[in-house]
Amino acid sequence: MKTKILYSSGSFATTLVYQTFTTLVIFFYVDTLKLDPGLVGLGWAFYGIWNAVNDPLAGYIGDRTRTRWGRRIPYIACGAVPLAISFALLWSPPVPAESGWALFGYFLLIIFCFDTLWTLVALNYTALFPEMFVTVADRAHVSAWRQVFNVLGVFCAMGLSPVIYSFWGWAALGWLYGLLTAAVLFLTVAVSQERPEFGREQPLKLSEALRATIVNRAFGAFIGTLICIWLAFQMIQATLPFFAAYVLQIPKDEPMKLSALLALPLIIVLPTLPWWRHAAVRWGAATALAWAIVLFALALIPLWFVQDFLGAVIALGLLGVGLGGLWLLPDLLIADIIDEDELTTGVRREGLYFGMNGLLIRFAFTLQGLIMGAIFRWSGYQPDHAQQTPEALWGLRLLIAGVPLVALGVGWMILRWYDLTGERLALMKEQLERLHAQKTERLAKL
Repeated sequence: MKTKILYSSGSFATTLVYQTFTTLVIFFYVDTLKLDPGLVGLGWAFYGIWNAVNDPLAGYIGDRTRTRWGRRIPYIACGAVPLAISFALLWSPPVPAESGWALFGYFLLIIFCFDTLWTLVALNYTALFPEMFVTVADRAHVSAWRQVFNVLGVFCAMGLSPVIYSFWGWAALGWLYGLLTAAVLFLTVAVSQERPEFGREQPLKLSEALRATIVNRAFGAFIGTLICIWLAFQMIQATLPFFAAYVLQIPKDEPMKLSALLALPLIIVLPTLPWWRHAAVRWGAATALAWAIVLFALALIPLWFVQDFLGAVIALGLLGVGLGGLWLLPDLLIADIIDEDELTTGVRREGLYFGMNGLLIRFAFTLQGLIMGAIFRWSGYQPDHAQQTPEALWGLRLLIAGVPLVALGVGWMILRWYDLTGERLALMKEQLERLHAQKTERLAKL
C-alpha cells in the first residue's frame, strides 16, 4: 500500500504543473501581458508540432535505455529539478510586456523547454504503471489512487492558483508549484521499481516499433477517443477564466469565486471514483468510458445557458460526475493495449506507446489554441475592454460548451471501434501470463 500510494503521488506533481500551464498560460500571456491572441495561437500551434518529435522520441529512448538503475527511474530523478525551474520561468518573463515579438519569442522558447522536460519526466513516470502493477485488481486500485492525486493536482492548479497569483503574483505561483513538484517526484522515485526481465529484452528498431504501434487497431480507436476528450476538457479549462470575467462578470479582485468555479468539478469527482472503478470491473473499461463521455456531454448543455455565478456553480458541479470516469478509465485501456502489444512484438514498449499517446493528444492542444485564437478574432474579443460585445460573449459560450460538446460526440463514435474487450481480452490476459512466466524463467537461468 505504501508503494501504491507514494507511486501514485507522482500524478499530483505532473498534473499540478501541467494543468496550471494549460489552464492559465494563455490567460497570463493574452490578458495580463497583452500579447496578441493571434501570436499566442500561432505559438501554441508551433508547440504542438514540436510534440510530433518530442513525445514519441522520448518514449522510444526510454524503451532503449539500459542503466543499473533501470530504464525509467533515472529520467524522473534527474529531470525533477530542471522541470521545476522551467515551470517557474514560464511566469517570470524577463522580456517587457510591451515588447511584442520579443515576448512572443520568449513565450515560444519557454513552453518548448518546459514541455520537453515535462515529457521526459511524466512519460517515464507513467510508463512505470503497467510494469509495476500487472493484475487488473492492482491496476484499478492504483489508477483510483492516481486519480485522487490527479484531482488534488488539478484542484491546486485550477482552484488555488487564482488566489496565489492575485495576492503574491505570478512569479510566486511558478516557484511555489515548481519546488513542490520536485519534492513529490523525489518521493515517487524512492518507491519506484522496475522489473529486470523487461530490461533484458532486445528493443525493436525505430521503424519496426513505430509500425507496430500505428497498425494497432485498439490503440487507434483509443487515441482518437482520447484526443476528443482532451480537446473538450482543455477547451473548458482555458476558456473558464475568460468566461468568469466577461460572461459572469466576476471581478478580478474576487479570486475566490473563480477558484470555486475551477475547483467544484474536482470536488464532485472524488466520491465518483469508487463507482467508476466498480463500473470498469463490472462492464469493462471501454463500456464504462462510453458512459462517462455521455454523462460529461449532457452536463455541458446547461453550461451554455448560465447567466450568473450560481448557475455556473450548478452546471460545473454536474460535469464532475462524468469527469471521474474520463480520468480513471483511460489508464486501464492503454495498459491492456500495451499488454496485447507485448504478445505481438515480444517486448515491453510502454515508453513508445505513452510517447505516441502524448504526441497525438497534443494535437488536441494545438486544435484548442487555433480554435480559441480564431474565435477570439472572429467574435471581436478585446483584452483591454472590461465589457465585451454580444458577439464576443457568444464566442465564449461557444468555446466553453459548443466546441466541447461536438468533440465528445465524435469521441463517443470513435470508441465503438475499440475491440480489446470481452472474451478477446480474457484470452489475451491468459497468454500474457504464460509469456511473463517464460521471461522470468529465462532471467533466472541468466
